[in-house]
Amino acid sequence: MPRGVNSTLPGDPPGGRRAIAVWGIGVSVYFVAVIFRTSLGVAGLDAADRFQVNASALSTFSILQLLVYAGMQIPVGLLVDRLGTKKVLTIGVVLFTAGQLGFAFSPSYGTALASRALLGCGDAMTFISVLRLGSRWFPARRGPMVAQLAGLAGMAGNLVSTLVLARLLHGVGWTAAFAGSAVAGVVVLVLLLLFLKDHPQGHEPEPFPHRGAAYVRGQIAASWREPGTRLGLWVHFTTQFPAMVFLLLWGLPFLVQAQGLTRATAGELLTLVVLSNMVVGLVYGQVVARHHGARLPLALGTVGATALVWAVTLFHPGDRAPMWLLVVLCSVLGACGPASMLGFDFARPANPPERQGTASGITNMGGFVASMTTLFAIGVLLDATGDDYTLAFSCVFVLQALGVSQILRLRRRAARRERERLVASRVETVHVPA
Repeated sequence: MPRGVNSTLPGDPPGGRRAIAVWGIGVSVYFVAVIFRTSLGVAGLDAADRFQVNASALSTFSILQLLVYAGMQIPVGLLVDRLGTKKVLTIGVVLFTAGQLGFAFSPSYGTALASRALLGCGDAMTFISVLRLGSRWFPARRGPMVAQLAGLAGMAGNLVSTLVLARLLHGVGWTAAFAGSAVAGVVVLVLLLLFLKDHPQGHEPEPFPHRGAAYVRGQIAASWREPGTRLGLWVHFTTQFPAMVFLLLWGLPFLVQAQGLTRATAGELLTLVVLSNMVVGLVYGQVVARHHGARLPLALGTVGATALVWAVTLFHPGDRAPMWLLVVLCSVLGACGPASMLGFDFARPANPPERQGTASGITNMGGFVASMTTLFAIGVLLDATGDDYTLAFSCVFVLQALGVSQILRLRRRAARRERERLVASRVETVHVPA
């Protein structure tokens, strides 16, 4: 969408310092949720020892967490559209904090699984709520940058789990580290209850009366019919999962067991993924805000670069890849998160305000379904092949090929529909009385 078009739409929120402060509270909730979500990534080997489980069982922790997360996306989108951001975020904070506490004190594999499922349920309520909060407080033309900054905050949470939680884990032990981190959930809950507002004064949304199951099905169906929503889902599906799988669980074992690195060095490389994500996120957000047509080239370019570097790393001659190549791999993986945010930039203009939460939920399912599938496949293949990481990680290419084929299939229809909506919005703006 050309720069500045949306800034003239009637009813656009004003933005400003008040918007930044309120939105910052929502982002802080997402920040803590990501710390809890990715905490297993630095504790995977410790969890295997603590609960005496193999690779498949270990991957079940993250698979169940992501299964709950993905399954909750459409219900959460509908809840955000109906109840508003504050109520949904409050429920989310209570659930993911309880899940983190439960994981800290779990005496068995089964109770630990239940705790991760509870955490995933609460985590599922955060990102869509933050996207909705941004759309309520900032002008629409700021949407791409606001979304990327939200993703950046999430990666900062990942950085905290990589640097701080990992050290706590090996310093004070399992229970103290996970229970201590849960205090952050209590802090953001207090901030949320005291200061967060769903929208600025004078920009209240239209009343959302309860219209029954038929209306809910209609919301989902209408969002899905939009090519932009489906394109957003497949962009998210194809771009997010390589880094998610690497950071959430399998990166540390791959670097330590397959590449022979120490835990400290492996932790530094995981940190590099996060830092790269934060830098690339700022760049992508600025580029898309100025050149809306750059969305698809950026997404496909990220997929291509990720596939190429993974292939070179996995099939490098010799038992282990050189350090410079692992540095390149982790730097390129850092682009996956910002590229996945581009999916929302396809879904957002494809849907009216009353369907934004639902459309975001559909889009957000993509990457987590892909991550869940890949986590499971890697765990099974590692057990079946005697820890052959080359074969196990090759499943990444299968999902990337599937996603790219769907992106190419939908791109023209989505672009045509978006142009039609842009023309309609211009006409509406011209005819609105001053």
